[in-house]
Amino acid sequence: MKLANIPLGGRLLIRSRTDWRTAVVSRVSEERITLSVASPKGRNYRLGRDPKLEVECENGVHILCSKHTEQWRENFATYDMRW
Repeated sequence: MKLANIPLGGRLLIRSRTDWRTAVVSRVSEERITLSVASPKGRNYRLGRDPKLEVECENGVHILCSKHTEQWRENFATYDMRW
């Protein structure tokens, strides 16, 4: 499956530098997909990605393929629950 197949508002997991985080497809164009990524401290930031990137589906959870070999369950971000 390709990133372009996930609809606007679709959720997926993405690998940051240090951990796995949740993301939402916030803008779709032919040459770029914009993802809104949730930061553990309560903020959001945007990333632009190629629509041709591979996405895996594991038990209904969409995961943007990464060069890291760890499973997303091993290093998932701990979010601040105060908000």
